[in-house]
Amino acid sequence: MKRLSRALITAVALGSVLLATGCSDEGEPVSFDGPAVKAPSAGGGARTGGGAAEAAAKTLMPTGPKASFTTQNTLDDGTRIGVTTLEGRKSGFTGKVWVWAPEQYFDEKYASSGFPVLIALPGGNGYPNNYWMGTDLRLQSSIAEWSKEGRSLPFIVVMPVLNPDAKNYYDGSDIPGQPKMGTWMTEDVPDFVKANFRTFTSRDGWAFMGSSSGAFVGLKSVLQRPDRFKAVIASGPDTVPDSPLWSGHEPERQANNPEKLAEALGARPDTRANAVYLAFQVGTKESGIARVKKFVRDYGKGPVKTRLQVIEDGEHNAKTYVQGMGDGSIEWISKHMQAPVPTS
Repeated sequence: MKRLSRALITAVALGSVLLATGCSDEGEPVSFDGPAVKAPSAGGGARTGGGAAEAAAKTLMPTGPKASFTTQNTLDDGTRIGVTTLEGRKSGFTGKVWVWAPEQYFDEKYASSGFPVLIALPGGNGYPNNYWMGTDLRLQSSIAEWSKEGRSLPFIVVMPVLNPDAKNYYDGSDIPGQPKMGTWMTEDVPDFVKANFRTFTSRDGWAFMGSSSGAFVGLKSVLQRPDRFKAVIASGPDTVPDSPLWSGHEPERQANNPEKLAEALGARPDTRANAVYLAFQVGTKESGIARVKKFVRDYGKGPVKTRLQVIEDGEHNAKTYVQGMGDGSIEWISKHMQAPVPTS
């Protein structure tokens, strides 16, 4: 099924109410500055020094320049979803980005440590908003719960706009003559996160999560840049690029085709450096099961590691996919990614 039709289905299922939930502190400035890093004291002991040294070796401290965030929503635990406008230096595109950091990010024992990043992408147009920034879907609150239960890493969740307008699909790619949305997603957005948050230097700390058209973009981005991203949760995805804007640019379209990318990556040596982890999710009431199973069967080889979560009675919508994440997808990718390192 083409993504335009699926986007309409998603829009009906989700409704515009998911785009905002309204909170009393909406619009107020919010800071994501973590606790100050303290040098180990002379009598701090081996455990403190060792933990700090391990964290420092893997962590990239915020590089700046520092962005200004305002509050979009507030969770029950007091953590906030902030929003800012990012001017993409490499893509030339300017758009909104929403961000949430878990409670652990502000804990002093993780002051020297980076945190894993989950870039969450919506279905539908993904413009001018990213529906994961609402609290109705419970993405952030679920990650908070799962991380305390040991079923998920405490991810920083980053939610950029998916497209530059609401008219066309851009497949998260640099389509010739169009805004460079591939560069925006895989370079400008990560650079922005590194500028403002404690992250990890290696790809072990970087993953995507997306539904429908956002799942396609996350899947394609990981397969296209396995040097930068290690995992994706792809829910109800298309597996080939189908934007009409590719017309007349077939070589470039194929260079952004997940099937071609997975085939090429699967032929590489099955080493840790090459391995990517693709967690697919499909509901039993949606039409994409056969397509996803075929992708897993044909391309889940060598360093291309796959997992399929079939969600009983699940439909093509975000609520279904959060349920699937809790049923195993988030735990699976978490096991293959870098966790924050405490100093003691």
